[in-house]
Amino acid sequence: MTDRAIRVIKVGGSVLTSPRAYRRVAQHVAARLIEAPGERLAVVVSAELGVTDALLQTAKDFSPDPDPATVDLLWSTGELKSVALLALALQALGVRATTANVHQLGLSHDLTSSASSMLRLRAALAQSEVVVIPGFLARGHGDAIVSLGRGGSDLTAVFLAAQLRAAECELVKDVPGYFTADPAHHPDATHVAVIDHGEALEMAGAGCELVQPRALEVARQFHVNILIRALDDERRTIVTASEKGHVNGVRDTHDTCGAAV
Repeated sequence: MTDRAIRVIKVGGSVLTSPRAYRRVAQHVAARLIEAPGERLAVVVSAELGVTDALLQTAKDFSPDPDPATVDLLWSTGELKSVALLALALQALGVRATTANVHQLGLSHDLTSSASSMLRLRAALAQSEVVVIPGFLARGHGDAIVSLGRGGSDLTAVFLAAQLRAAECELVKDVPGYFTADPAHHPDATHVAVIDHGEALEMAGAGCELVQPRALEVARQFHVNILIRALDDERRTIVTASEKGHVNGVRDTHDTCGAAV
């Protein structure tokens, strides 16, 4: 059964570019609470734009072949910074916001999470209007922090939406969803309002990874509707279960996409 009192919102690193951007996201989240009184929001955040690559380069400055486990630990600092800053921006607006880290969530790299972990998250959502959560990260063997791959914050958000039975999983990116062709190369490309999980996976396989493929697989498995939007655009794409079998008007899945995560 869907829990319509809970919504998961993921904010991509391409949106988190400056202190002003954090405040814009905080205002968006605060406005959502006004629009839907009583709703609770689990907000998943990525590291700021460029931070993950910069941290990897820093690791390589120390070692040409850095230990992957240590790189994952270094990468986690990017997401945790985003969590703390967005929580502070929300609190400055008077929103009752708190944070949860990877170990509090109990999310494992093999996409399992204990019932007690979800109970703790639900308890946090009952006490706070917003819980800000790091994406991209999970628990590995021995409680080590491990990454979920590029676009892993999409996966975090979709998995949590499935486990919480949230009303919807909203992905805030720097584009409002899918288009009939890459708008950067085809000015006449039109926006696609609805697409199914299978179509999105086909396009990801053709190079249009607007949503991480693993996240799309989980969404299809657990029947999670994904809403893709940008902050300052009324357009959006819904990725849902469907029997359409194709995207009307798409000229070539190899050239169909939005943009960054």
